[in-house]
Amino acid sequence: MHDNSAQILADLRDTDRDRYLACLLAPADKQPALAALYAFSAEIARIRDLVHEPIPGEIRMQWWRDLIGNDASTGEGHPLAEALLGCIRAHRLPVSVFENMIDARIFDLYDDPMEDRSALEGYAGETASALIQLSSLVLDPENAAKSAEVAGHGGVAQTVAGLLMLLPLHLRRGQVYLPAELLRATGLDRETLIAGQDSAAISQAIRAFAGFGRDHLARARAQMEAIAPSNFPAFIPLALVEPILNRAEAAGAGLLQKPIRPAQWQRQWWMWRAARRRRF
Repeated sequence: MHDNSAQILADLRDTDRDRYLACLLAPADKQPALAALYAFSAEIARIRDLVHEPIPGEIRMQWWRDLIGNDASTGEGHPLAEALLGCIRAHRLPVSVFENMIDARIFDLYDDPMEDRSALEGYAGETASALIQLSSLVLDPENAAKSAEVAGHGGVAQTVAGLLMLLPLHLRRGQVYLPAELLRATGLDRETLIAGQDSAAISQAIRAFAGFGRDHLARARAQMEAIAPSNFPAFIPLALVEPILNRAEAAGAGLLQKPIRPAQWQRQWWMWRAARRRRF
């Protein structure tokens, strides 16, 4: 098996700059494993960008599922696969969590509606929250369970922030992640939102969705003391959530035309400050 750490980090820098920076703020001996986890997450998250139809996307997802589920797999010849399998085995990470993450990402390949807040919480739980918890198991497995609930709420908040940043892209594709029940409560439906009609109602829906994320962020913050110092690097990306929610609420329907993603230097500063203060 080859040491692919440098290549994985370089690829992560291109596919998920924020988690790349968070990885660099973790202890040096943990960075290769964290980079493998983050790069894998980025890889399955971007499959929709790489395929034109859902079936080829499902085939890619199944390839990863088969690889991870096969005890004899080495991933030889595929740097990320090698690194990920090495990480899973070295840190005794639960394979079922990776399988659930892959299954959850199949939703991204289609344009099915996100029915309600519970469905979104489940999606976030198996993707963003699971990634935080896996990272905690790499950093300090003995204390990882103590912050599982923080990871749960934090992952939902992080997912909401990410979906708000990507809202214009998703709508151009015909994807709607805002829960249908939330749209109905603000007088919208999928078609009206995609068409960008009724700016007042869209602003209301965006602010309600941001408020949903803010509620989960508050719950995560209320239990921050449960995070062991050695596990805090897994939570560093949560430092970006509140600034993004603030921008979304201020922009309202305007975020459909003007991106709300903060500048790179701002995101880097927020994460560095969170790492120093051990607070997000």
